[in-house]
Amino acid sequence: MADANRAPWLTILGWGESGTGGLTAASRRALDDADLIFGARRHLSLLPTVEAEVREWPVPFADGIPQLLAERGRRVVMLVSGDPFWFGAGTTLSRYLDRDEWLSLPSPSTFSLAASRLGWALEECTCLGLHARPINRIRPSLHPGRRLLVLVRDGDAVAELMQKLNQWGFGDTRLHILEALGGERERVRQASASGDVPDSIGHPVALGLDIRGDGEAIPSAPGLPDHLFEHDGQITKQTVRAMTLSALAPKPGERLWDVGTGSGSVAIEWLLAHPANQAIAFERSAERAARARRNAEALGVDWLDVVEGAVPAVLADQPLPDAVFIGGGLSDVLLESLWQTLPPGTRLVANAVTLESENLLAQWQQSQGGDLLRLELSHAGPIGTRRGWKASYPIVQWRVIL
Repeated sequence: MADANRAPWLTILGWGESGTGGLTAASRRALDDADLIFGARRHLSLLPTVEAEVREWPVPFADGIPQLLAERGRRVVMLVSGDPFWFGAGTTLSRYLDRDEWLSLPSPSTFSLAASRLGWALEECTCLGLHARPINRIRPSLHPGRRLLVLVRDGDAVAELMQKLNQWGFGDTRLHILEALGGERERVRQASASGDVPDSIGHPVALGLDIRGDGEAIPSAPGLPDHLFEHDGQITKQTVRAMTLSALAPKPGERLWDVGTGSGSVAIEWLLAHPANQAIAFERSAERAARARRNAEALGVDWLDVVEGAVPAVLADQPLPDAVFIGGGLSDVLLESLWQTLPPGTRLVANAVTLESENLLAQWQQSQGGDLLRLELSHAGPIGTRRGWKASYPIVQWRVIL
């Protein structure tokens, strides 16, 4: 239990390119009273002469955590960029500390500074921190007419993003390149995604993107067009996928097991539903597993975990899910294993297309309950000089809560 009377030993202090010039009185006092000040080299270069010991934070970031924790009992200040809990280091540091051990004193975030320079309403912008993440994660946010504020690593990342925007059909996007906001090195420049990359882009760098072009935006509703996925025919088709995802009912922060993932389409749409979602895709074919990974990367959800192997053995020791989809590998042995493994309340959806698998679902639905649906779809097509209905194979879907 936290001790309300114990003063925090660590101050996580928001730091900007203006150095002490942008600090509040409370932040200045924290620096004056500190025994030890940690900070990245860029931050320490703006630090005036102080009485405290000054120590550079190592790279990679995680290497500094043990050094910080070893200083419990001293008055320590950790300099971090802007707002420590808005795509900042405070989120990482606080995982290792009790709540009464630290105090956060934020400065304006880079997003706030960028919106102020551009005159954009911050609440209407999509804000992404891609300085330590793959550029492809921007893909789901690319919708013509939308404005994005994006933190990127350096000038090479700007060039990579411009190339991707052209590749995806958004070459008309207007870029505002904002460097070292709030300091003496501040610079704001404009460019078109289809134009030349400005030279000598300084770190730290943020981008304001006014999305334009005729590229295909990723819909926010479930049931993406099949052509957005690389596949060999083993894919849950668009309409059935939309109904499947509706039955799975993804909620923020939940985990899915996608058994027999094929192209990965269901797991990928689960992840697209919310950035905090997790998914593990199980696939016995190495070729299809690689294809699912490529699809996840292309659609901006590269954190899809693809596990190769046959079910149910490959399910052992995996983090337990909130929902399970069975698109392949359906068997009595698999269902028995899931019932022994999954916690109560887990949502399960299984699709079957063969008579044998339909019969299996009918038996399990009779004993375990849930809803059994038969989905029959037909598409209009030519019959000679006229048109008629061409039926697809019917799908039997079982929805149940364990």
